[in-house]
Amino acid sequence: MPTQETLNPYGSLCAEIYDIDKPAGSLSDVPFYLARLKGIAGPILEPAVGSGRMLIPLLEAGCEVEGFDASDHMLENCRRNCQARGLPAPVRKARFQDFAYERRFAAVICPVSTFTFVFEFGEALDVLRRFRDHLEPGGLLMIDLPVLGAMWTDAHAIRTWTAANGDLLRFENQLVETDPLAQTSLSHMRYERWREGRLIESELEVMKGRFWGREEFAMALERCGFGQVQVFGNYNRARPPRSTDRGLTFEAMAI
Repeated sequence: MPTQETLNPYGSLCAEIYDIDKPAGSLSDVPFYLARLKGIAGPILEPAVGSGRMLIPLLEAGCEVEGFDASDHMLENCRRNCQARGLPAPVRKARFQDFAYERRFAAVICPVSTFTFVFEFGEALDVLRRFRDHLEPGGLLMIDLPVLGAMWTDAHAIRTWTAANGDLLRFENQLVETDPLAQTSLSHMRYERWREGRLIESELEVMKGRFWGREEFAMALERCGFGQVQVFGNYNRARPPRSTDRGLTFEAMAI
């Protein structure tokens, strides 16, 4: 059985494919976050910063932003991507569970459902409290979460890319376990490198995540010291969330 230390590792091949598939500014959440954070006066923190796909657009927009990640491979890619654009790389290695900064932030953001990887309920509440403790009073918290029903979807998927040197990169996801009571799912994600028809490298990432109900997470935020909770669906601030939305964005203010 995988342990906490071996779950959700983001190895080198995973990080390489992530960087190809999700370059800086490429996903639809970026304009949503840029518009919301435009008026934020103060530093922004992005946990699980990855290869910099959100960090870089924020830096280019003139925001003061820092980030951390538990994966050395993701951080290496992030620093390289920042350097290629002539940007600083204000990132460090840390986990959700133990990150610590001496200063407080005007906003903390967790886009693209990265918060789901904190899959134990009590630990997730501790992380929310850590977010609150790192925010200025009235500071903004933004967290993306998939809808609860997503834990039963996308049970099997295969995707491929071509690397710069011509290698075929292949990703295969297999949902292997769901626990409706704990609201968790366990997936095996296999990353492969093929060259001239031969498999030359592979990684198996065992990924576990927790899914939240809309009202449940709103109550969790309030329990952990946040107020003025708002919820938006599919990055649309012009309407209430719908049952057909695949993702929700929660906004709350530190009390």
